Amino acid sequence: MKSANRLTKIALATAAVAAFAGAAHAETVKIAIAGPMTGAVAQYGDMVKAGALTAVEQINAAGGANGNKFEVVLMDDACEPKQAVAVANKIVSQGIKYVIGHVCSGSTIPASDIYENEGVVMITPSATAPQLTEAKPHKYIFRTIGRDDQQGPAAARYVIEKLKPKKVAVLHDKQSYGQGVASSVKSALDAAKVPVVLFEGINAGDSDYSAIITKLKSQGVDFVYFGGYHPEMGLIMRQAREQGVKAVFMGPEGVGNKDITAIAGPASEGMLVTLPADFAADPANAALVKAFQAQKRDPNGPFQMPAYSGVKIIADAIAGSKSTDPTKVAAYIHANSFKTPIGNVEYDKKGDLKSFNFVVYTWHKDATKTEAK
Repeated sequence: MKSANRLTKIALATAAVAAFAGAAHAETVKIAIAGPMTGAVAQYGDMVKAGALTAVEQINAAGGANGNKFEVVLMDDACEPKQAVAVANKIVSQGIKYVIGHVCSGSTIPASDIYENEGVVMITPSATAPQLTEAKPHKYIFRTIGRDDQQGPAAARYVIEKLKPKKVAVLHDKQSYGQGVASSVKSALDAAKVPVVLFEGINAGDSDYSAIITKLKSQGVDFVYFGGYHPEMGLIMRQAREQGVKAVFMGPEGVGNKDITAIAGPASEGMLVTLPADFAADPANAALVKAFQAQKRDPNGPFQMPAYSGVKIIADAIAGSKSTDPTKVAAYIHANSFKTPIGNVEYDKKGDLKSFNFVVYTWHKDATKTEAK
């Protein structure tokens, strides 16, 4: 009997040591949310923040990623490339190994070079410029959104098949994202022999676009595609309508948020926009939508669910690789598939999604949208 008691005590002690070792092995993993927390496109930073924070809260409440809890660090780059570089260096200096962001392509591209060199895993839920992953090979850089050379053709296909315009103007804001997606649309329209009579850049931040609107009128365009963000698109549409331009306007996901209605007013009615599918409307995400709402966060928008998915992929890769080492985690992400709120995610060798669907929506003056027919 004494021998049995002794064996029991040994077993309990061994279990306690094992439990202590497991607890000691678990760590707090810092994850940065990097993007515009201030500035003209802070709305997009808010979307990314809402998705990432909700994911972190849910993962931590469920016990963490293989027992490791996440700690969020917010970083503001104001969608400015130089500030994004400063933010990336700050993230590296603080020893943070995981980033959700950046948001704007122009900021994400220079920041990604730093992360790649320093072995930091970055997943952007919103940067769509192809050159992010095309310019050079990457091990640590990923997206949870499609590329402009997927988005542009989706927009052009709708224009070619549904609108059949007679004279097209393609405008852009001269920046990585805007000019890139505009060029992609123009290439597809050119290939289909749709007449693009004007391809021109405007200056982001201007308040008067009468010069370009005069060109739209003189060319008699009936369709305008704009590559860029909502502040410029809203002003161009409003001023164009005030000057009698009746053309249909279309833009990428960078114009698709409620503030464009605040800028353009009734002129926003009928705008076409390419956006990720409405993941918040997916019945499979109903419980997740309630989790957003419980924290008074809006689940509706192009970047909330991709941001949530980015955090979940990192957590699943930490659990799957049984490591918080970003090199092992990145390798696991490349080699595996992940079930997320945006669907089943698999990556190619560049860190791009193997598939992603952009949907064309019609925008309304009350800031709602319906799928375009």
